[in-house]
Amino acid sequence: MIDAISLLRAFTRLERKRLHLGVSGSIACYKAADLLRNLHKADINVSVTVTAGARHFVQPLLFSSLGAAPVYPEMFSGEEPFAHLEPGQSCHALLVAPASANLIARVAQGLAQDMLSAQILAFAGPVGVAPAMNTLMWQNAATRANIATLRERSVTIVEPDSGTLACGSEGQGRLAPMSCLLAQAMRLLAPKDMAGETVLVTLGPTREPWDGVRFWSNPSTGAMGASLALAAWMRGARVHALAGPGIDTDLVPALPGLELTRVKTAREMMTRAEELWPTVTMGMFTAAVADFAPVLYGAGKFKKASSPDGFSIAFTPNPDILATLSAKKENRRLLGFAAETAADDAELMALARLKLAKKGVNVLAANNVSQAGSGFGTGTNAMAVVNSKGREEHWPLQGKMDVAWDLCTWLLNS
Repeated sequence: MIDAISLLRAFTRLERKRLHLGVSGSIACYKAADLLRNLHKADINVSVTVTAGARHFVQPLLFSSLGAAPVYPEMFSGEEPFAHLEPGQSCHALLVAPASANLIARVAQGLAQDMLSAQILAFAGPVGVAPAMNTLMWQNAATRANIATLRERSVTIVEPDSGTLACGSEGQGRLAPMSCLLAQAMRLLAPKDMAGETVLVTLGPTREPWDGVRFWSNPSTGAMGASLALAAWMRGARVHALAGPGIDTDLVPALPGLELTRVKTAREMMTRAEELWPTVTMGMFTAAVADFAPVLYGAGKFKKASSPDGFSIAFTPNPDILATLSAKKENRRLLGFAAETAADDAELMALARLKLAKKGVNVLAANNVSQAGSGFGTGTNAMAVVNSKGREEHWPLQGKMDVAWDLCTWLLNS
């Protein structure tokens, strides 16, 4: 299954970045080990500090055995006198997951009574906290005030999830889902060269109904568009993602600043895109929009007995979303996609050039869906990429998050 976690685990553009992971006292501590494994899959180096409270649930050896280095001891218990300063000197970002109510209170008050609190106080880079606690503790006025204080200091708050808690009660307080934790950790590490941009991303297929149970569509999973939405969001953009039907719920995580709207038909996608267009500074059009829609048979189910010798279906053209919005481009930067069936790379590049000129976009990315591993239902793509300045490149098969990252860079520079 292609989901956000699998896309992010295969992402390599943050390799050799370094994250310091703080683990404080919560029954959700075991999830920090999963986060560490996922970060390592993306070639991100991780150091860890486990608080005294967290050691009631997990031991530092767990993180060492999973490849974290260093795993810091408690204050004054090791031979290194400046271990409380090291993450601030060697790491690009710091994330506490899970963050207990006690740890959040200490950070808000600027206390440095243990190793992790001191490390946070001495950390000048991006800091995030992912709270995990009982609902009543999360809702308490003291916790709310502490969270507000951290927000005012530009600390990223990874909002807790809602559901059944360890104590059996229901409410908000569960540690955020792994896809959100992984995406937020990467966002802390990523450059913010798309800050101030508002990006529209279309993704997935459209479904054009014919009768009460049948439709015309294609096998797009939306993985490429989801990768672009995540890449732009990680780089600081506000993102509006318009997703066609059938997109897996785990493909686009619920993240602040990444708004997902689900549509069904090409006309629905067109209507919503036009509504958003006045606020958009960049458009990325990856959706496999049906060019034609069948003339509707009706709301009922077509019975095969009524046409034992077969039948024909008439089609009408759908609106061309990219061409329509490109005509209202003004100073926006636009990225178009073309799913092609080409005999070789030369033919694919020629098709990309033609579509670049036809659609009037800044960058056009074409992939050969007849090539194994490139196209619908895969986590990888091989691309022919051209821009309006005459730049052309063939990209070998690689993860779709890596493709998305590089396409964002091209669009920024086109």
